[in-house]
Amino acid sequence: MSNSLNGKRVAILVTNGFEQVELTGPKEALEQAGAQVDILSAKEGQVKGWNHDKPADDFKVDRTFRSASIEEYDAVVLPGGVQNSDTIRIDQDAQHLVKMGTSAGKPIAVICHGGWLLVSAGLVNGKTMTSYKTLKDDLVNAGAHWVDKEVVTDGTLISSRQPDDIPAFNRELIQLLSA
Repeated sequence: MSNSLNGKRVAILVTNGFEQVELTGPKEALEQAGAQVDILSAKEGQVKGWNHDKPADDFKVDRTFRSASIEEYDAVVLPGGVQNSDTIRIDQDAQHLVKMGTSAGKPIAVICHGGWLLVSAGLVNGKTMTSYKTLKDDLVNAGAHWVDKEVVTDGTLISSRQPDDIPAFNRELIQLLSA
């Protein structure tokens, strides 16, 4: 176990219907590297993960979007999952967190459909990104330069396409947070 991220704190923003492995994979990697990871959501209680199109496990919510302050975190992770991403993208408090994180120069790491929140928050114009292939048009129409790669880093923005890309996604996120 590496301790390269001791003292770092990361927020994972989700609502019900997130792709479970896109939360658990990065969360485990970050914690193994020494980071504290909090799950943030719109409401207190629990959120339900999904394994593609089937309900999976429940996860405890540590803070709500509204009660969290971006100053408490060193980075933000946005898992995908169509249901989660379609819901979170219109949440004003979630949009506020990613806008403030971007303004503060904090890493924002997004995978799969998670890019929808950044599109709705107006944060992709001029960025080079990847995503699940069905988001390509949304990202391009919002001004992003879309590429088909397992992981893309543009400044403090990290993006990946799908669950198969999680190892590369984790590696880039940990490297950026360690710098």
